[in-house]
Amino acid sequence: MAQLEPDENCLVEPLIEAISGKWKLLVIYWLAQETSRFNQLQRNLGNITHRTLTRQLNELQEAGIVSRKDFKTIPPHVEYSLTPLGQSLIPLLRAMHDWAAAHADKLVGKK
Repeated sequence: MAQLEPDENCLVEPLIEAISGKWKLLVIYWLAQETSRFNQLQRNLGNITHRTLTRQLNELQEAGIVSRKDFKTIPPHVEYSLTPLGQSLIPLLRAMHDWAAAHADKLVGKK
């Protein structure tokens, strides 16, 4: 089995910090489908509060993964999309999906 080389400056840590949490990967997933407004994202995600989604989007923006475009209109029109950095995570999400599909019967807490 291939092993990861030890590295005192683990480069995975910043990635984990940027995308960790219950909702961030799901936000990235939905934004990979299409640019979305806040309420559409909230509907897609289901059981997420307004406050939590706002916090997750802000953190993803700070990490450079999500971009926010404010159209400066009344009523407010704001759209969220993946940046090129965020789009570069799509193959990682696909690999995670494939792994989960291959091991779904072994995962604890499966639905």
